[in-house]
Amino acid sequence: MKQIINNYSKCIIIVAITLIGSMAWAGSLKKTELVCRLKTDRDIFIAGEPQNIVLKVSLDAPAAPADISRPAVNLALVLDRSGSMNGTKIEQAKAAALETLNRLGMQDIFSLVTYDTTIQTIVPARHPSSVQEIIHTIRQIRTGGSTALFGGVSQGAAEIRKNLENEYVHRIVLLSDGLANVGPSTPEDLGRMGAALIKENISVTTVGVGVDYNEDLMARLSQKSDGNTYFVESEYDLPAIFAAELGDVLNVVAKNVKVIITLSDNITPVGIIGREGRIRGNRIELSMNQLYGGQEKYALVEVILPASTPGSKQTIARADVYYENPFTQKQAQSTGTSHVKFSNNPKKVAASANIDVVREYERNLNAIAQEKAIEFSDKGQKKEAVAELKKSAVKLKAAGARYKDEELLEEAEAIENQASQIEAEGMSKKSRKVLRTQSFQMKNQQLLKKE
Repeated sequence: MKQIINNYSKCIIIVAITLIGSMAWAGSLKKTELVCRLKTDRDIFIAGEPQNIVLKVSLDAPAAPADISRPAVNLALVLDRSGSMNGTKIEQAKAAALETLNRLGMQDIFSLVTYDTTIQTIVPARHPSSVQEIIHTIRQIRTGGSTALFGGVSQGAAEIRKNLENEYVHRIVLLSDGLANVGPSTPEDLGRMGAALIKENISVTTVGVGVDYNEDLMARLSQKSDGNTYFVESEYDLPAIFAAELGDVLNVVAKNVKVIITLSDNITPVGIIGREGRIRGNRIELSMNQLYGGQEKYALVEVILPASTPGSKQTIARADVYYENPFTQKQAQSTGTSHVKFSNNPKKVAASANIDVVREYERNLNAIAQEKAIEFSDKGQKKEAVAELKKSAVKLKAAGARYKDEELLEEAEAIENQASQIEAEGMSKKSRKVLRTQSFQMKNQQLLKKE
């Protein structure tokens, strides 16, 4: 009888431990859920008149929990080994590749493609088990030839496709220092490739080295495939850039994200600011391939608010976010709504401003101004390019002063400096790359971390 009681007690203890473990696991999984938040540029609007307002739909991605294994990565590096990469560029590129390899785990997939006039897969897609063999192969990379960039990315995608299972995070990282001159080579060509790859859940991050690569081509490829883009002026920064990119790739907390914003019946959509998306009646649709832990991604939508009476309350929109949780490999959903009030008191209206919404709205308008400045410069219209940047700086400074926001004031000063430099020297290769990269990174929220 005593033995039966002891065995019964042991069973209770085991069950209790199992339940505690399950509860802890469930708690950890709860921490991986996205949070959807909706805010307008102010909480209270003036009554009695229609007006344009800005709606910000934010996706707050939680930091990846330390007690759960991260999603496995399917990574292809595509390295330019054309003649212009000779010397320190190729050596630093190899160092970056080795550092990337060093941070991968046995559950990950790694492949390496190089390209000049021809394409070569020097490390076919595989788990990084024979590390020394891969290291030796990377160290043997030599330069020479032209730049078959399109073919290199195509081959990198072919390596990714060998393991398109759903549990992997798929990413191509492309490095180039020159103009694509073998095969398809226009921004439109690479944009179409990016649009095709994103349908397979493959994102492409582009890393441009020096001032001779085509930033339009690289940015278009990243934009259409929902990847990142970097301008690396010095090849010595390559290992740090690759480390930053891998930090994102190894920290994915949501995949295949779809955002559906449904406006209330009397709210009229004007446009999506910064991001690509579709407006169908009162419904707005956007998508993002991956979200990284600790990061905020958002969409800005301008809408027309109808006239309302003082003291009334209006529902603006509902946002439904559908995504795949890579920790559970199951579909998940998050929802948010937005409401505003109306008043005849201008002081109440002014005091209700949401500075974070205003800030991102102004910064995205500045990103659009940077792109317009590039277009003017490309047409030989330097004065118009400078004027576009100066006008944007004035708007940023005015908003910064009105809301006492240091970030907007600092950005205004930076844009003023860019305008002055272009006015004095013209649009240099470096200036153009800085503008293009900054514009992309702002609209993509590439560098924003959740506070």
